[in-house]
Amino acid sequence: MAEKRNYSKKPMTPAPIQANEYGKLPPQALELEEAVLGAIMIEKDAYSIVSEILKPECFYKETHQKIFEAIMSLAVHQEPIDMHTVTEQLRKNGTIDDIGGPYYITLLTAKVSSAAHLEYHSRIIVQKFLARELIRISSEIQTKAFDDKIDVDDLMQEAEGMLFEVSQRNLKKDVTQINPVIEEARNRMLLAAQKQGASGVPSGFHALDKITSGWQKSDLIVIAARPAMGKTAFILSMAKNIAVDYNTPVAVFSLEMSNVQLVNRLIMNVCQLEGEKIKNGQLDKYEWEKFDRDINQLIDAPIFIDDTPSLSIFELRSKARRLVKEHKISCLIIDYLQLMNASGMSFGSREQEVSIISRSLKGLAKELDMPIIALSQLNRGVEGRTGIEGKRPQLSDLRESGAIEQDADMVCFIHRPEYYKITEDSQGNSLLGIAEIIVAKHRNGATGDIQLKFKNIYAKFLNKDEIGDGDNPFSDNYQTIPSKMNNQSEESFYGQGSVLNSKPVTNKFLGGKSDETPF
Repeated sequence: MAEKRNYSKKPMTPAPIQANEYGKLPPQALELEEAVLGAIMIEKDAYSIVSEILKPECFYKETHQKIFEAIMSLAVHQEPIDMHTVTEQLRKNGTIDDIGGPYYITLLTAKVSSAAHLEYHSRIIVQKFLARELIRISSEIQTKAFDDKIDVDDLMQEAEGMLFEVSQRNLKKDVTQINPVIEEARNRMLLAAQKQGASGVPSGFHALDKITSGWQKSDLIVIAARPAMGKTAFILSMAKNIAVDYNTPVAVFSLEMSNVQLVNRLIMNVCQLEGEKIKNGQLDKYEWEKFDRDINQLIDAPIFIDDTPSLSIFELRSKARRLVKEHKISCLIIDYLQLMNASGMSFGSREQEVSIISRSLKGLAKELDMPIIALSQLNRGVEGRTGIEGKRPQLSDLRESGAIEQDADMVCFIHRPEYYKITEDSQGNSLLGIAEIIVAKHRNGATGDIQLKFKNIYAKFLNKDEIGDGDNPFSDNYQTIPSKMNNQSEESFYGQGSVLNSKPVTNKFLGGKSDETPF
């Protein structure tokens, strides 16, 4: 005859799992939840394995959430974790009766004999939680989409923000043993040796590359300046150098200017034509010929421009991933950081939002393993200071958030003393046409100041020792041309056989069409 067993308390019957409104059960793994909780309470070091993986909300059953909260409280106070201590902590929390009493804790520990496969089981629980979150978000968005009073653009931003938060929760990397990292570091050193010292993406400005060894992978570089210092001109000069001179694909996200305006600035830079003439098309014959010849540098150049206004972090991440996959871009430039937003998230202040943006950019740089260069504005503190040194920007001048300084691997300032009517330095050297690039923070190297030439009329930065920067395609001294032409006709100056005196100018940029007026 079978032996009868009498329990002092009737075993708790788990509540039946209810199907949701769509007639489907939410993703869950109740047996694994029980196994993981039981293993944590019988193995001494089990919690340390899952502490970075699981959070209370990852558990589907509310009872299990409260038990895990009790386990977390014990771990924070460095108390031992076992069946008795967890029961006592639940009593302190006032939730012991909610979970079914001490008997339910006994049942959990009785279901497992070891912590084998604990991490694997925990990751399955997390995957089920993420699936439930996606279902919840899609359900909320669907409900709001039927409401005519809600603006669709606002709803899209809210959806982006919620999806971004879910994706951020799952960005976890495992610990790596040092040997493969050493091998990767060695390979990068060999690659740098082949490039004669530039291990990263070269900017094309030799003095700057000497300090940085090129823009390094996974670095967030912030380039900051006051308005009219030439921030956009600097990154466009650099983008041209990277894409044209080094044939390295680069993406430019322009939140301030349209793609046509940006390309016009590039044409000014490469063809050395005045911006006003590009806008009104009033170019002389030799300027059309110069445009026709020099524009070939930009045609088919691996420069990719996105002019989406008020770009969100979520959109940037999606577009950057696609650019890496489809076009193998090696560098990403943002103009400029303060125009971005973290849509769909709520913040107490703009400073908190900028902090999230800068932190997300750093995370994106690590995820894509490429340098991200973000322009930033400076506050007006620079304008209130006096003297040559007083006008030089400082890290404390970064606008809207100290988190930018904290998150950035490198912070560079653009300073043009000429803008403040400072024409000589303390040694009496001329500062006309000179721009200083101040490397104020460099997490992995030296800081310092370098000088570049700045041609304001063409919004162009050049190496200080660079020669042949005249503006005439036929001469290194374009400035002498007008005076020569004052004394002789255009035909006699260029010669009867000159291409500029042949009737129509052929414009290759427009598909080889011939016309008296190329545009």
